[in-house]
Amino acid sequence: MAHGSAIAIVLAAGKGERMQSTTTPKVLHEVAGRALVHWPVVLAHEVGVRRVIVVVGHGHADVEAALARRFGDAAPEIALQQQQRGTGDAVACAVARLADGPDNARVLILSGDVPLLRASTLHALFSCTGPLAFIATRAPDPTGYGRVVRDADGRVLRIVEHKDATPAERALDEVNAGIYAADLGFLRRELHGLSAANAQGELYLTDLVARAAAAAPVATVLAPFVEVAGVNDRVELAASDALARRRIAERWMRAGVTLRAPDSIAIDADVIEIGADTLLGAGVALRGRTRIGSGVTIDVGCVLTDTVVEDGAILRPYTIATSAKIGPRSVVGPFAHLRQGSELGEAVHVGNFVETKKTRLGRGAKANHLSYLGDAEIGARVNVGAGTITCNYDGVAKHVTVIEEGAFIGSNTALVAPVRVGQGATVGAGTTVTRDVPAGALVVSRAEEKQIAGYAARKANAKPKSR
Repeated sequence: MAHGSAIAIVLAAGKGERMQSTTTPKVLHEVAGRALVHWPVVLAHEVGVRRVIVVVGHGHADVEAALARRFGDAAPEIALQQQQRGTGDAVACAVARLADGPDNARVLILSGDVPLLRASTLHALFSCTGPLAFIATRAPDPTGYGRVVRDADGRVLRIVEHKDATPAERALDEVNAGIYAADLGFLRRELHGLSAANAQGELYLTDLVARAAAAAPVATVLAPFVEVAGVNDRVELAASDALARRRIAERWMRAGVTLRAPDSIAIDADVIEIGADTLLGAGVALRGRTRIGSGVTIDVGCVLTDTVVEDGAILRPYTIATSAKIGPRSVVGPFAHLRQGSELGEAVHVGNFVETKKTRLGRGAKANHLSYLGDAEIGARVNVGAGTITCNYDGVAKHVTVIEEGAFIGSNTALVAPVRVGQGATVGAGTTVTRDVPAGALVVSRAEEKQIAGYAARKANAKPKSR
């Protein structure tokens, strides 16, 4: 079910003092690799809401920049709450941007610190009629939450905030989750009449519930507490992260992915794809916008960030890849490091303790041991021997090494860029290459070998020098 005509308002202006953070706004702390404020925006898009407004306040420049980076052209609109005057004022800041909206437009009000809300719960909220509806929950400890007050017949009368509640009201365990659906016309009419005459001296959005109830029944959707609980400190942040990651792991397992020791595997919420029959070993972390093909093996301890792995590839233990592309049936690791801009073609082998950066390896190329390949173009079927280094930095600028198709690079070779090794050429072990090597040529540069017979015996019989 899509809700394309609806509008979502995300409240993300609070400071979040209990996070004890001096540099990071509360809503930019992450759950499953995704900033808290990104979760409700993604959810709104998921249920088909096209127009999203995020109300920002504390650290607003950082929050706005994070939203722009994550969503690009689909970034939400921004409404700035200049002073922290309560949730009613925050919503009013967003409604002020909706002068062009019809009164019957449905407005979804979400919290920027509730990451675990499900789309099915929002769809249920959308189906409620009347000027206003909201999500309620049963809290194990309702301290601090607004209580839902009902009459003897179970009809909602109002929400009373904890600090304003009587002892009898505080004994209620049904609480407000802070998530609403309301008609835009109702918000326009009623927000301006809110009063700060309460224990906190704020404009409570919850006061609208009593106004709506006076005109028509107020519908509620009851959701599990863990789904709608807000994140207020780092203990709750960790708990939400664990629950989110468990949900993510279960979703991929049901889609045909094998997770060994799933509680040890960390798959970010924004991972795009993991193909069927892929296997993830214990301790694997998939971060950012990573995309994994089918039939891939990613063994113990691998960490992939914003990386593409194509069908049938094998990543041996403790491979690290960032903004890299690994071609089909390639074999990488163990202990390989593919840095930004690394691209491996089909059936490429990059072995243990090999590091690449801004380097492309063509089909069937091999670099199996202890090498650094930076700023390099390596052709098909090239063999790079152990200990090879592309000397790409001269202290001022980076330079490119080109190794053409079928070339053989001997062990312990230094290629001083910019330099080109021609097709089918051979570089002898221990060579330092400073000039282009023609196709089919052999290049060797070594100091003359000198052997001294009897050296070990003379060394053993030598008298130690006096000090």
